[in-house]
Amino acid sequence: MLLNAMPDHIQSRLADYAKLLRLDRPIGSLLLLWPTYWALWLAAEGAPSIGNLIIFTLGVFLMRAAGCAINDFADRKVDRHVKRTKNRPLTSGRIDAWEAVALFLGLSLAAFLMVVLFTNPLTLYLSFGGVVLAFIYPFMKRYTHLPQLFLGAAFSWAIPMAWAAQANELTQLTWLLFTANVLWTVAYDTLYAMVDRDDDLKIGIKSTAILFGDADRAIIGFLQALVVIILVMVGGQAELGIIYYLGVLAMAGLFGYQQYLARFREREGCFKAFLNNNWAGFAVFTGLVIDLLIQ
Repeated sequence: MLLNAMPDHIQSRLADYAKLLRLDRPIGSLLLLWPTYWALWLAAEGAPSIGNLIIFTLGVFLMRAAGCAINDFADRKVDRHVKRTKNRPLTSGRIDAWEAVALFLGLSLAAFLMVVLFTNPLTLYLSFGGVVLAFIYPFMKRYTHLPQLFLGAAFSWAIPMAWAAQANELTQLTWLLFTANVLWTVAYDTLYAMVDRDDDLKIGIKSTAILFGDADRAIIGFLQALVVIILVMVGGQAELGIIYYLGVLAMAGLFGYQQYLARFREREGCFKAFLNNNWAGFAVFTGLVIDLLIQ
């Protein structure tokens, strides 16, 4: 009601900000949220603090929005040549470049202040790495065919941060989970990059989708298999039970379905395969939570 009462030009402006921050497309936040929850629940052995749950839920949404702002700033000149992105607010000039940078800094600062005020020194030290990764990732596609690897590190950095906030230490289990999530991110973001591969080749943007070429689906499948194997190792080290492994099995089944969706390498099929990863992350989270509850 309040939004409808505002003048049309303000409504339009707010809508553009929402699109810049991808508030209308929560998939990125969800893909970041599930592994963060994996870490919180494992570090807390099934009972994370309400404070940490709130901090890292809000932090995920703030940092994902900040990442979208700086990503569009980095891509503002090339996005106009890509079919999927040419009408974004920054590319089309409806939002100025300085506004995107200001939003990145403001959102990052808000997330950082939560860490400073409500967590411990170890989490604070780790948070600097998270901000650096969020900032540099969007520029990597100009210099390397592995920008998805940098995205994987950025998306996975919430794992050691959440673990440190909950347990005030990092363990081998933390880094196993981190490794699994990096590989998973490379796999699903390669599917995402396959959507834009034709446009990226024309304008000289680099990605794993281009690097892998005709071996793309095979390499994605190999990465997905590694994710499943590492998550099984996590279950063994954490002494988890059958329900957790059923969650991992469900993820493996969804990976197979994603291969089917992307079998023709068409834009729509690859994009659907990418979106399906939300359910893969949710399946593992559900299995983990139920397993820890009944132990």
